[in-house]
Amino acid sequence: MFEKGELIVYGRNGVCLVEDITPMNMDGIDSERLYYVLRPLNSQGSTIFTPIDNKKVPMRKIITKKEALELIEHIPEIDVLTISNEKLCEEQYKAALQTCECAEMVRVLKTIYLKKQKRIAAGKKMTSTDEKYFHMAENCLYTELSVLIDIPKDKVEEYITAKLEA
Repeated sequence: MFEKGELIVYGRNGVCLVEDITPMNMDGIDSERLYYVLRPLNSQGSTIFTPIDNKKVPMRKIITKKEALELIEHIPEIDVLTISNEKLCEEQYKAALQTCECAEMVRVLKTIYLKKQKRIAAGKKMTSTDEKYFHMAENCLYTELSVLIDIPKDKVEEYITAKLEA
């Protein structure tokens, strides 16, 4: 169970602040069941209510700053996704993102980045599916890293590039 004031990752919503843990006072809802009241850092003004025993959406504590720095250091070693059938790539992206694990976000980003480079070299644009999942992975990963490294989300890519070039 998470605690009030804790930062967690909630599915594809990314990093959320646990604002409260409370029963829901609504007709038809078990008044004994506790819910997290979450505020996504990516979506100003949004609030998520989810049962604390929710098994459908993965929830986890955010990684530590040390783990974030180690992840960045090991990005070159993280393998890309093996996509044997282009028609199934969206399923693989979904499965990777569903884990809510930072290394899986990196795998998606690296895979799509390399695909994009090949398409550009062939005079083609990035596919809309690749673009969609690239932004989803980037949003989740960069939000978590920005909180841990204490830099704005839009500076995370620049920070990673500088670290990897050093």
